[in-house]
Amino acid sequence: MKESSRFDAGLAPGRVLAAVLLSGIVLLAGMAGPLLAQGYTPPTYGADAPFVGSRAAVWIVAQVHLMFAAFVLGVPMFAVIAEAIGIWGKDARYDKLAKEFTRLLLVAYSATALLGGLFVFLLTTLYPALWSYMSEVFRISMWIYAGLFFAESATLYIYYYGWDHWKAGRAKLGHWGMGILLNVWGTVVMFIANSWLTFMMSPPGDLTPDTAPATVQFWSAFANATWMPINIHRLIANAVFGGAVVAAYAGYRFLKATSDEERAHYDWMGYVGNFIAIGVFLVLPFAGYYLGREIYEYNQQMGVTMMGGFMSWLWIVQAFLIGILFLAGNYYLWLGLGRIPGGERFAPYTKWMLLILVLGVIVWATPHSMIADREELAAMGGTHHPFLGVLGVMSAKNTAVNLMILTTFLSFLLYRRANKNPTVSWAGTGTMTQGILLAVCAGIVLFYGVYGYFVPAIVRIGFSVYQVLAVLFTIIAVLTLDVLIARGAQSRGAIQWGKMPPRSQYALFVLLVTFTWLMGLMGFARSGIRQHWHVYEVIRDTSEYAATPALGYAAQIISACVLVFLAMISFVFWIGGMIAKPELTTAKAPPGAAPLASTTGNNPDAEPGLGSGLHPAPGH
Repeated sequence: MKESSRFDAGLAPGRVLAAVLLSGIVLLAGMAGPLLAQGYTPPTYGADAPFVGSRAAVWIVAQVHLMFAAFVLGVPMFAVIAEAIGIWGKDARYDKLAKEFTRLLLVAYSATALLGGLFVFLLTTLYPALWSYMSEVFRISMWIYAGLFFAESATLYIYYYGWDHWKAGRAKLGHWGMGILLNVWGTVVMFIANSWLTFMMSPPGDLTPDTAPATVQFWSAFANATWMPINIHRLIANAVFGGAVVAAYAGYRFLKATSDEERAHYDWMGYVGNFIAIGVFLVLPFAGYYLGREIYEYNQQMGVTMMGGFMSWLWIVQAFLIGILFLAGNYYLWLGLGRIPGGERFAPYTKWMLLILVLGVIVWATPHSMIADREELAAMGGTHHPFLGVLGVMSAKNTAVNLMILTTFLSFLLYRRANKNPTVSWAGTGTMTQGILLAVCAGIVLFYGVYGYFVPAIVRIGFSVYQVLAVLFTIIAVLTLDVLIARGAQSRGAIQWGKMPPRSQYALFVLLVTFTWLMGLMGFARSGIRQHWHVYEVIRDTSEYAATPALGYAAQIISACVLVFLAMISFVFWIGGMIAKPELTTAKAPPGAAPLASTTGNNPDAEPGLGSGLHPAPGH
């Protein structure tokens, strides 16, 4: 009886609390009823953001968030590739390299998530009506997006912290599978986010300003006209960007290295990052063509605004930046020939490749219409320069960029061959065939470039496809031949990793800064073609920021974004340096660790994949 009393007495406060909460809920429901009955319309715009304004605030946070997102999506790609080379190539260096890549992700993931949260808060407070519309159309994908973040974060932690635990036999393969899963989550997250931004640029054609968001078909909004082209373009660009960040990190660690062994490791790491960044970058323009073509097909006016309107000068800036990328990437490779025995025999060719690259940049950066005063226009007879105007059209620019791609590919080819002495009987014939293929390809590119001046514009645009196909076929064919020629090749000597001048590392920094700035500029081009629309021809921007900003103002905002990102990524580098340094010494493989073989960080005699041209072929 006493126990029952104590029991009842113990429950009494809980029952009282429950009754109070229930009463509160009923009261709130009673109060909310009349409010809901009156309806609620969110304001179109919130209070203007202090100091920079609402548009610049959202712009800066979104851009820096995207830069970090590109990094955390790009790095896992080649972390998995490096780990796979370590497993099946039996080279522990790649396994350690992959782990060091992943270590950088831990801090970067937090920064990405924080910036993403800030971006959502800014949208809900500064652009509530637009956010309400978007969440009405995409609420299902937003829920999935948030859920995938949990899965992605959990997979990342398991992948990194399980590295030393699952390092042998089938457990190692399972660990590699976690890396693949991490890439799958990241890719799906990116595809979902891309659907939101491309919907604003290319909503389904049947949508009008009077269409209620609740009636919009989810899949037609999700898989809109530019969704897949953006997916492909960003997937490639993220790998390029991730490679550039890793290469810059390696350059930073190279300059701070205190021992030859550490310097050799980061020299090698910088080479791998540069190889991935420039190698993947070679196919990025083709994805850009595809995206541009889809934009034109969706809305010709939008395409004209992008390429022929006030944004045409943005492409001149882009041409200069891409020219810097080509020059910096090739410069790094040419300096690298100095640390490879046998590389000196290719040094005389570099001046000719430099000449082609410089001429390509000059042609690519030549504007079609000149900015000039009245007297200069009168002297030229119009906005087109009588001599240079012929270089301002797409025929000349497509020809220039394709020849620059071929030249950069040739630099990689010479780098691969530098310390090799082929032993196959048909090596001479194979090398001659490679030369003929490159020459024929250059001839095709030049032919269509010149022929383009004698046909209508609609035909000329199609010629770019032939040029691209010729370059792609040549790269694949020549590279395949080179791999076959290198089989059983003799070595001219081991690569002297770490024997690079400090200025070579600054070339890696130039790559990162240029890629980052380029990413911001192209993001502005993609968003700016919407002009005064939040969602193109569906939701009009009626704020004081409705007009597309001038290029000068846009360049200032983008430069600020680049500086913020570089400052934050420097913090990531600093944190990465504080974490335990990678194991640079030989470690015995544990029993059962069949897939991996231990090698020293400075041994070039076991390079199986990415840099097969850098090292002697197996068996020699």
